[in-house]
Amino acid sequence: LGFKAGEATLRFETVPGGVKISTRAESAPWISIFYRVDDRAESIILRGTDGEGNTVWYPKSYHLKIREGRHRRDKEVIFSERGRHALFIDHLKGERKEYDLPPGTFDPLSGFFLLRGVDLVPGKSVISRIFDSKKVWDVQVKVLRTEKIDTYMGERRTVVVKPELKSEGIFLRKGDVFIFLTDDDRKLPLLLKTRVLVGSVLAELRGGRF
Repeated sequence: LGFKAGEATLRFETVPGGVKISTRAESAPWISIFYRVDDRAESIILRGTDGEGNTVWYPKSYHLKIREGRHRRDKEVIFSERGRHALFIDHLKGERKEYDLPPGTFDPLSGFFLLRGVDLVPGKSVISRIFDSKKVWDVQVKVLRTEKIDTYMGERRTVVVKPELKSEGIFLRKGDVFIFLTDDDRKLPLLLKTRVLVGSVLAELRGGRF
């Protein structure tokens, strides 16, 4: 993935009724002199039940702030009606627009959190429905392989997946995104890898209870 452009983190924390997922990527000081990177994304999803008493998840909000060189993004999505309706806000352009969404739609960050509830078999693919860039995308997620990686919790066996993203996503990326989930029933996302203009981004899980 090239040289490391800086530091990135991935965090989960419980909030009333659900979970908050956040990422932040910052360029190294020597890179920031000529190309500063400060990308942040935050998603909140809520836990509920369906008509049969089964646990279901639905999105509450998503906020993306990107600064990469001269590029800026400051976008927000506020979901309602259990994810069936979305208010899109572009804070830099002063744009606000409402959208109706099909069932099971999530934002780019929480959509991959929900992979935890899917049977991930190497060589197979699953579909994650994402609202991003003012459109709904049925994103194919390829399950590539299992791999052992070193983490702050020690060595862990993971399942590596690659979303076939066609929308903006959570970085101004220049290549594929790879997500490393623990190869167990919890499927904790331990690592996210991608590329930006000046190098690689490795977002590592650094804390949280979920």
